[in-house]
Amino acid sequence: MPLPADFPGTYFPGRGTIIEETYLRGKAETEAQLILQLLEGRGVPVPESVRERVTGCTDLDTLNRWFDRAITAASAEELFTETEAATAE
Repeated sequence: MPLPADFPGTYFPGRGTIIEETYLRGKAETEAQLILQLLEGRGVPVPESVRERVTGCTDLDTLNRWFDRAITAASAEELFTETEAATAE
């Protein structure tokens, strides 16, 4: 049975509800934990200030960018290098 022509392609049944908010919060928490685990697994010290900033972030795009940087970062502070430069402008 084909979908109607006006069927919204990105419709999520719980969109805009507590269900979606809880789901996204869980994704952000998981991503934050993965970033910290990756840094610690590579032997990169993670100061409490960095830990708080990472675990307090709820923006998935930012967390994904930080995860990519965590793969090669020599220090935990390098996660925020571009972010800090952009906010200084």
